[in-house]
Amino acid sequence: MKRIILFTFFLTSLCVHSFGKDKFESPNHQLSAEVNGQSVTLYDKSKQMVTRIHLGLITDKGNLDSGLVLKLSTAAKTIKADYTMVTGKRSHCTNRANEKTFTYANANNMTLEAIVRLYNDGVAIRYRIPQGVKITDDCTSFYVADGKDRWIAPYDFGNEQPFPHDTEGKTVKDRNLRDVTNGQWSYPALVEPQKGLFMLIAESDLRSNDSGSYLVNADNSEQYKVQLVGPSAFCDGLSPWRFAIIGSLADVVESTLVTDLATPSQIADTSWIQPGVSSWIYWAYNHGSKDYALVKQYIDLAAQMGWPYCLVDWEWPEMTNGGDINDVMAYAKQKGVKINLWYNSGTSLVGPHAPQPQDRLNKAESREREMQWLESIGASGIKVDFFSPDNDTMVNYYIDILKDAARHHLLVDFHGCTIPNGWQRTWPNMVSMEGIYGAEWYNNYALMTTLAPPHNATVVYTRNVIGPMDYTPGTFTDSQFPHITTNAHELALPVLFESGIQHMADRPEGYESLPFEARQVYSHLPAAWDDTKLLAGYPGKSAVVARRSGKTWYVAGINGTDEEINLAFTLKRLNLKPKKVLLFSDGEAERDIKVSHPSLSGDKVCIACRARGGFLMVMQYQ
Repeated sequence: MKRIILFTFFLTSLCVHSFGKDKFESPNHQLSAEVNGQSVTLYDKSKQMVTRIHLGLITDKGNLDSGLVLKLSTAAKTIKADYTMVTGKRSHCTNRANEKTFTYANANNMTLEAIVRLYNDGVAIRYRIPQGVKITDDCTSFYVADGKDRWIAPYDFGNEQPFPHDTEGKTVKDRNLRDVTNGQWSYPALVEPQKGLFMLIAESDLRSNDSGSYLVNADNSEQYKVQLVGPSAFCDGLSPWRFAIIGSLADVVESTLVTDLATPSQIADTSWIQPGVSSWIYWAYNHGSKDYALVKQYIDLAAQMGWPYCLVDWEWPEMTNGGDINDVMAYAKQKGVKINLWYNSGTSLVGPHAPQPQDRLNKAESREREMQWLESIGASGIKVDFFSPDNDTMVNYYIDILKDAARHHLLVDFHGCTIPNGWQRTWPNMVSMEGIYGAEWYNNYALMTTLAPPHNATVVYTRNVIGPMDYTPGTFTDSQFPHITTNAHELALPVLFESGIQHMADRPEGYESLPFEARQVYSHLPAAWDDTKLLAGYPGKSAVVARRSGKTWYVAGINGTDEEINLAFTLKRLNLKPKKVLLFSDGEAERDIKVSHPSLSGDKVCIACRARGGFLMVMQYQ
């Protein structure tokens, strides 16, 4: 009799019928979820609704979106994330979640399992279905009420659109640089559902045969639905994670949820993966990599600044004016600089007039041959550009490049590409990605001149949250179109923006013109961080970010507005007593940089910034 009673109790603890509601909380009790039918409603600690998530899929075997009945749910189990990162905002990452699995069935008794995790800083959802079933539509959607502030980039497959501020889910044509489709949106999507409470929506853990996705709300402006780029056969029957970071702006910026959810590192020995700063020729000289004499100047710049890398960009096979790529490798070795080489992916921009090399990586045999050659000549990495939209074929191509590059000890930087989805943990040789409207656009459109200040103060809270961002910052001279940010603003960007390889885009004379102390800081600038804290700011207005490397904190702040402001913040969260402080701030003229050694008394700091200005503060502590 006791056994029967105990077994009945066990079944009761597992099973929840369709007419019931299931509730559970995050480990820190800051978030709670109520699962009712196909809806997961999220609440903050004050029990105010954050969002409501609809669950469902459509497959080639049947509809798993309409007519589903919730059959059972498992008891909550604890998930612990504890791992180290080679690159990123934090070297040691930890997080905790409570996880429950909900099993649904349709009228034909097809089943769908939804795995729901409540982390201390967000929610994540993944589906499990039988292997071999093709997913034709992902019906997952996030509710965002009209009238709520949001910063979401219109979708384009290269992910190079700005994040305009709005309060409605409508595409505003005159804010976009290229044609976009109404009601289509890129990840990550930042929303402020309550005053001071934010939600950032994105995806994680794309694996072989997965398709990437984006968001659509054309049918209902308040429902941001996941839209697959193409049909997908979920790897091992498990979908990618759809997730939302939830909390204060600091919680969002500091979160590692995108990598917490990713498959652990597939590279056993990562000692050869070295983050660092690189010189880069393209911003100043679009076709400069065809000119051996110019390339030598950028190798010299890297050597003089103490930067480990120099990127030789597109068209390097056509190099003339005194040398070729073999001469570049020999000269760089003599100077102690490592060379990374650009490649066309051979997918979206091809043909006789497409930039070269374009046909060396897109087939397994030629890719293996090329990577063997790269390893033999001592190249340290590759930049691969111009990808097609990330359907399952393209996702497989990305992963194949990362796998093969790892085998040949090559770093990878993707451009014209998808955005980070946790691959920086799974394949730590992926040191950076573009997927950002970056400084390169000073070459292309006059809009960048006026857009840059608020845009720079927005991507801190959006695109850079989910992973490395190859913005190519730190420009003090002008490209085709000028910058109206101050030089102190520009000086702050390589700290404000995180990237495993930080490509410094300016001409050699741009860095030579900096104050001696600033050149010294740039000469020892980290490209991977032990910790990251958001100290102040608001999207589009300002940002103050602190990043630690060893016993040094770098604090970068920018003003994204056209008004003079004071950036006020506290150092209390850094838990330090600085013994040496070096401050670079706005000078009397717009492009002057003032150098000072302030004595900080107490935790509060207030720094005056010019319109579109900024500062960089370097603090060493005991």
